[in-house]
Amino acid sequence: MKVVYHEDYNEVYTSDPASAAGRIQTIEMALRGKVTFITPLSASKEDIAAVHTAQHIDQVKQEGVYEIAALAAGGAILAAQIGLTEPCFAVIRPPGHHASSGRAWGFCYFNNMAIALEKLKREGKIKKAFLLDFDLHDGDGNVNILGGKGYVMILNPTGQNRNDYLKNVEVSLTQTDADMIAVSAGFDNHEADWGGLLKTEDYKYMGTLVLHAARRNNGGCFGILEGGYNHSVLGKNVLAFIEGLEEK
Repeated sequence: MKVVYHEDYNEVYTSDPASAAGRIQTIEMALRGKVTFITPLSASKEDIAAVHTAQHIDQVKQEGVYEIAALAAGGAILAAQIGLTEPCFAVIRPPGHHASSGRAWGFCYFNNMAIALEKLKREGKIKKAFLLDFDLHDGDGNVNILGGKGYVMILNPTGQNRNDYLKNVEVSLTQTDADMIAVSAGFDNHEADWGGLLKTEDYKYMGTLVLHAARRNNGGCFGILEGGYNHSVLGKNVLAFIEGLEEK
């Protein structure tokens, strides 16, 4: 499977956990030899400005992270474009699902998912999207930007236990008729990470559910990296999700 990746994502651009040294390397090492890495370009100013205010973009520039944030958004765009015809995943950072049009927090600067989906919709590539955000933390930026658009249904799964959580995902994906299944893939709800809920095999299962929904709807699917901070398990969790996406 094609995986979007750039060496510059290894850059330690700030002091937050998403930027920690070795975080991206552990994923790259787990995927090496099992996927085909594709190098992205930075998102254009126009694609970023279609989602974010000029004031917000200026603030990101002032913080000195514009280049890496634009490269992450470009990675999401490329994954979405590839996802139109085959499953794809983007190993990108900074993450994006907390970034709103005019505000950034939670280790996020630009909303990578919103930039990618808005570009596809603007260009007439998709009619309807289903956005699964299985990060531990609700993607408030995704909701703020995309929730009122009308063409996106967003699911931040909930459940008292992992079985309820996975059933929530399964039922929702079974019911959608979206021609693009997009995933904000945060792996911090793993049993060995901050959330302590999900097992590694659960990510493969959710990947399979995503693939089956895309195939049923004669559409596409892609995922982009959000959270996940335990370096000892992050790589294998990402690999598990990718294995689900490419299940024959």
